[in-house]
Amino acid sequence: MKFISFLALAFFVSSIGLKAQDNLANRIKIDGVSAVIGDYVILDSDIDKTILEMKSQGIDLKGVSNCQLLGKLMEDKLYAHHAIQDSLEVSSEEIYSTVDQIIDNFTNQLGSIEKVLEFYNKDDEAAFRQEIFEINKVQKLSSMMQSQIVENVEVTPEEVRIFFESIPSIDLPTFGTELEISQIVVEPEVSESEKERIISQLRSFKEDVLERGASFGSKAVLYSQDPGSRSSGGKYTLNRKRPQMVKEFRDEAFSLEEGEISEPFKTDFGWHILMVDKIRGQEVDVRHILLTPRIEPEQLQEAKNKLDTLRTRIIDGDITFRDAALAFSDEKETKFNGGVLINPQTGDTRFELTNLDPVLFSQIRNLEDQEITSPLMEEDRSGLKKYKILKVSNRFDEHKADYSKDYVRIKSLALKEKQLKAIQDWMQEKIESTYIYVNKDNRSCDFNNNWLKL
Repeated sequence: MKFISFLALAFFVSSIGLKAQDNLANRIKIDGVSAVIGDYVILDSDIDKTILEMKSQGIDLKGVSNCQLLGKLMEDKLYAHHAIQDSLEVSSEEIYSTVDQIIDNFTNQLGSIEKVLEFYNKDDEAAFRQEIFEINKVQKLSSMMQSQIVENVEVTPEEVRIFFESIPSIDLPTFGTELEISQIVVEPEVSESEKERIISQLRSFKEDVLERGASFGSKAVLYSQDPGSRSSGGKYTLNRKRPQMVKEFRDEAFSLEEGEISEPFKTDFGWHILMVDKIRGQEVDVRHILLTPRIEPEQLQEAKNKLDTLRTRIIDGDITFRDAALAFSDEKETKFNGGVLINPQTGDTRFELTNLDPVLFSQIRNLEDQEITSPLMEEDRSGLKKYKILKVSNRFDEHKADYSKDYVRIKSLALKEKQLKAIQDWMQEKIESTYIYVNKDNRSCDFNNNWLKL
């Protein structure tokens, strides 16, 4: 059973508990109800299937009880129930797209849809898809509700100080060896003729959709060079409060009306056109087509030569790395802070050596402090090629947490603790105000939350 993917595990861990409906009555009588949370029912079989699937994945269930699994399922349903009460909306089209991906993954691993249905003991593909849809809908609602609970939670400097001082010295976390890494990036010049070719092609796509009734999604599947969205017809869902894409992309997405298509516009990834499918409050469903320019070998060589010359000037002391990054780097995210990389996981400038991206680690592992690499070619997922030079600009040896040196990381820990408390407080309040039924067989469970309202 080892070949079943994590998606399969997620499928069952999320449970088969469906929103209560009239036609559920017979199934409840046969299966048995473990708990009811608002409008959601959790069946006895949900827990059994979770256990079987976790075992098939080789997951060690030692110390994991049925009561703990039930408690987790109940939490998910409570979030989803109140997401609906708070009028949070999910895109059915987005969820159906996820269902298609899950079914495709199952089919690829087991060989055919018939074998998938047999493995999961299902007679009907349509019903199976609907079950997966409901599960993923609950997952999405649960995630949205949790995000809403913590989205306005912040910590003040004073709260960070109090949090740090509350940690006994013996329990202070130890931070492994960390590096600050700087880079200068030079992109090859794109010829004017190549720019015109791409812009003309994107405009022809737009014209085909608006004037000839072509499908924007089909165009994206056929022509877009964005591997992250091509298979779903260029689809992304953006939230105004949670930036996910580069600024130029977001600006276009939030400036258009439903059904409107943008003019071609440029980002660091290439040139795009974008269409708004649906506006739902703070969320916007969009589709886009990305085209990346063709770069000739001589243009790439010119970029490499430029960096070679710049590296020599830095080594000779003609210009500092920081000033060179500001003057010559084509990477907007780093050029204005001296080329220093930002760790996307922590938001600060330090990278723990043991958690460093394998590609980046291979590029800097042999560098002495302040040494600069030779120009390295880099190609992103959309096919754009560029050159860069790197240096280790600072090194922090393994050490116990220090308030002044590690403020950013300590602030992150303090924020997580405050967010956890906000979720716990919300959970306690909503349990009291929500209809909850727990089967008598499960009332002896020692739940983390007060599901029994004792």
